[in-house]
Amino acid sequence: MRRVIKLFEGETADKTSGAINILGAKKVVLFCKRANHTAGSTTFSAVVGVEGNETAYNKWISNVSTETRVSSLVLNTNGCGFLTMDPKDTFETIKVTANVTTDGANSAWLILDY
Repeated sequence: MRRVIKLFEGETADKTSGAINILGAKKVVLFCKRANHTAGSTTFSAVVGVEGNETAYNKWISNVSTETRVSSLVLNTNGCGFLTMDPKDTFETIKVTANVTTDGANSAWLILDY
């Protein structure tokens, strides 16, 4: 089963989603979009948690030609990007943050495979 969850859409200021339950997900993908870019950038990152205890997730697999671990995705033009959570990791919840510098309309989705 697959779920696509829209976390936020067209946000022009810093935004953090509510906590999303990801317990039992075999695959977690964070898909991000930046639009209306004139200058600056948006940094997308996440915290994961168990029973209300949270920590930054710094093991995202980046969409580059070699397997690279990153703590965030930076978009500095109009466009989209994605990060994949290490499939060996499991958590109860995730919150996604978009930190906006200067401008841009920012959106984020989670794709969860069970």
